[in-house]
Amino acid sequence: MPLKLYNTLTAKLETFEPTEKNKVKMYCCGPTVYDYAHLGHGRSAASFDLIRRYLIYKGYDVTFVSNYTDIDDKMINRANEEEITVPELANKIIPEYEKDYEQLNILPPNHKPKATEHIATMIKMVEDLIKKNIAYELDDGIYFDVKKIKAYGKLSKQKLEELNSGARIEIDTNKHNPQDFVLWKKSKPNEPKWKSPWGDGRPGWHIECSAMNFDIFGDTIDIHGGGLDLIFPHHECEIAQSESFSNKLFVKYWLHNGFVKVNNEKMSKSLKNFFTLKEIFAKYDPLVVRFLLISNHYRNPIDFSDEVLNQAKNALQRLHEFIFRLNSVISAPSSVIPANLSSEALAKEEAGILNSQVTKLIQTAQDSFEKHMDNDFDTSGALGSIFDFIKQVNKMIDEKTLNQNDINEIKSFIAKIDTVLAVFQTKGVKIPAEILDLIKERENYRQEKNWAKSDELRNIIKNQGYEIEDSKNGTKCRVIL
Repeated sequence: MPLKLYNTLTAKLETFEPTEKNKVKMYCCGPTVYDYAHLGHGRSAASFDLIRRYLIYKGYDVTFVSNYTDIDDKMINRANEEEITVPELANKIIPEYEKDYEQLNILPPNHKPKATEHIATMIKMVEDLIKKNIAYELDDGIYFDVKKIKAYGKLSKQKLEELNSGARIEIDTNKHNPQDFVLWKKSKPNEPKWKSPWGDGRPGWHIECSAMNFDIFGDTIDIHGGGLDLIFPHHECEIAQSESFSNKLFVKYWLHNGFVKVNNEKMSKSLKNFFTLKEIFAKYDPLVVRFLLISNHYRNPIDFSDEVLNQAKNALQRLHEFIFRLNSVISAPSSVIPANLSSEALAKEEAGILNSQVTKLIQTAQDSFEKHMDNDFDTSGALGSIFDFIKQVNKMIDEKTLNQNDINEIKSFIAKIDTVLAVFQTKGVKIPAEILDLIKERENYRQEKNWAKSDELRNIIKNQGYEIEDSKNGTKCRVIL
């Protein structure tokens, strides 16, 4: 089944066909690094990480770029507040984003450019737009004349006349049109600045992403992502300046993730419902947060609350308990060969031939998973397929109808699916040394048949966030989310 995705530009579900066969150029707008990552950043990062992972799963060679905006008004204001330079602020905040994203199992981008590394290309673009009479100079900077192109508004589906009639016109402005946007800002005292043909200054926000894309990808990219709030004006302006500069299609498919609400209200600092990822991670395992972010369709809004986080926690616990159970079955001899096999069937099992029921079950689950993901990355439906699969495998474990080859095949399938979801922890979790010491001490009490002390240590270990399970083949330990 071909992959279909919703293109904001056409407002239609389209079959995905990259400009170059089997290769995908993918760009996602990154953060302005003046403060720590918040929930909205996490939503966008997790959404496009999932999309990227599924494209890789499908066999595409994906080059993924996500930038850092390291120069703008917010950066300058925050640096002044902290009495440090703008580059010092960026160098302080960027590593914190990377730590948070790593905890969310976000794959690192192939390229993570900073806006200030691409000033030369921005200046080149502005010079070209001035020569084409699409941009003009004022005392405070260079502006893009939106009336010079007919297609302005094609992404946001807004007409320029309606935008202008609803615009607030600033006093003493000399802009040709209210919607004209700045490409280059002339320098002000105590601000970072770069030399340009129009005097010292710094870039406007919109030009940054266009320049970084041109430098890394060239004229046209396949997928450009970001939050719904970026459609207008940011992405609309990106299209206008990029296509006016190159005279070619800038982006083939525009994808936008939905908003985050907190207890049914829009997340905002004024409502005091604004949370950084670090604050959330202090209460919930980052994998629980990732599971919540990807279990909702990327285009739908997420209503964030303790209730939905706890629902996500319980659902993810089921996934981890399944992996824990699979690992336990492997070392249980009574579960390796089904007791009710005929001599012919037993010979096939011993020869390593898989239980046909398991093979069919895996194929059905995989087909259903891919069918949903191919439909504009429908993770809700895809996860439903996996939970159905787990329910049926758990029944087979109860009935002791699985052999070692079946278990290995099931684990291989889950590992493959987890290259997309990244929530199963199929490679296991490193147990801290102090917990391992407690387990060893408890095992000694068990050998001595001191069950009271053994139970006491079990509870201590559980309070530390780890659950243990005893069997004749040893003690297994897993993380409690």
